[in-house]
Amino acid sequence: MTKLGLFLSQRAINRAAVSRKTGIRTNRLNELSNNADAKLRADELYLIARAISVNPCELLEFVCGGVEMMG
Repeated sequence: MTKLGLFLSQRAINRAAVSRKTGIRTNRLNELSNNADAKLRADELYLIARAISVNPCELLEFVCGGVEMMG
């Protein structure tokens, strides 16, 4: 499970409802939630955050908080 998947799971978010609100297909949401190699685009993150009434910065911090700069 990806960090996005964990975030949605912890909040018992219905992916089908998110799909209806955002236009992001359910299979894409499943891929983003389960496949660590899937790349979450900024527009997708923003739409998901808005659909679940979360500040996009909060979702970004949860999903990308462990990313380190090189050098």
